[in-house]
Amino acid sequence: HVGERVRAVVGERARRAFVVSNRRVWALYGSLVAQGLQRRGFDVVHWLMGEGERHKNLRTVERALERLTEARFERSDVVVALGGGVVGDLAGFAAAIYLRGLALVQVPTTLLAQIDASVGGKTGVNMRAGKNLVGAFHQPRAVIIDVETLKSLPRRELAAGWCEAIKHGAVGSRALFEATRDRLATGAPLSDRDALADLIAAHCAFKAEIVAGDEREEMTRTDRRSRRILNFGHTVGHALEAVTGYRRLRHGEAVGYGMMAAGEISAQLGLLARAELEELRAAIGLAGRLPKLRGVEPEAVLAALRLDKKSFGGELHWVLLESIGCARIVPEREVAPSVVRAALRSVLD
Repeated sequence: HVGERVRAVVGERARRAFVVSNRRVWALYGSLVAQGLQRRGFDVVHWLMGEGERHKNLRTVERALERLTEARFERSDVVVALGGGVVGDLAGFAAAIYLRGLALVQVPTTLLAQIDASVGGKTGVNMRAGKNLVGAFHQPRAVIIDVETLKSLPRRELAAGWCEAIKHGAVGSRALFEATRDRLATGAPLSDRDALADLIAAHCAFKAEIVAGDEREEMTRTDRRSRRILNFGHTVGHALEAVTGYRRLRHGEAVGYGMMAAGEISAQLGLLARAELEELRAAIGLAGRLPKLRGVEPEAVLAALRLDKKSFGGELHWVLLESIGCARIVPEREVAPSVVRAALRSVLD
C-alpha cells in the first residue's frame, strides 16, 4: 500500500519518487515498494548508499544530490527513505537541502528507525569530529511502518532498536518502560503481530508528543517535556561511536552503554535510587548482549564528549534520571569529572 499512501500525502502533482535505500534492504523490499509507487503513477528512481554509519557523511549526500540532479527532480517530487536510521537520516537531509526542500516519506525497516529515527524530523550526517554535526529539521509527510520487516533483522539490529525503546520509557513513561520490558521478557518479542504493532505505535506516539511540544529542541528548555530528554544515553553513546570510528557499534548499542553510564552518574549524584538503576540495567540486558568495548579508553571518550553537539553556552548538559519515567537535564558544572570517569569505567571494564 506504500504507493497509495505516498500519493495521498504528496498530491497529484508529484511525478517522480526518489527511493533511497541500501543493497540489503533493496533486495528484500525494493521491488515491492517500486511497484507500489509505479501503480500510483510515480516514475521511480532508486539510489543505493553504503550500509552503516561510516557512510552517513557529506560525500554520500553529495552523490545523492548529483543523482537527483541527473534525474531532473523538481520541487513537487518526493524522496522516499526505505531502510534503517542511517538511510532515513541521509535521505532526509538530501530532501531538506535539494531545491531547498522536497517532500519526504519515511519507510523505516528496522526497529530503531520505526520507533525513533523516522519520527521527529531530525536529519543529518556525521563528520570526523562527531555524530550528526551537520543536519536540518525536515519533517516527513508520512511514516509508513510494516512490522513484518522486523523478521528479517539480525539479532544485533533488534537489540539496538530495543535499547532505544527502553530509552523512551526511561525518560518519559514508566508504563511504556514496563510494557517494553515485559515484551522483551517473553523471550519472543516479535510474536503476536498486533501487540507488537500497538507497542511500536505507542513509542511513535510518545516521541511525536514530545516533538510536537518542542520541535527544534529549544536549548534553553530544561523541563521534563523538553525534546532534549530524548538525548538520554546519547551523550556517551555518540562519543563511543566517534572513538570507535562508527564501525564497532550500532547506534542503539552505543545508546545502551550510554544509558548505563548516565544511570550510574544519576545514582552517584543521589538522583536515582540504586534499585531503579538495576532495573534499568536489567531491561537493557533483556534487549540483547552488547558488544565488548575492549581497548576503548575513558580519556578518549571524555575528549569526544567535548565535541558533543548538545553543548549550550560552552557547557555540556547531561540528561539524567530521577526515577524510571522521569528525566532531569543537569549542567556539566554539577557533575564532577571524577563522577563521569567512574561511570565510564563502570561500562568499559
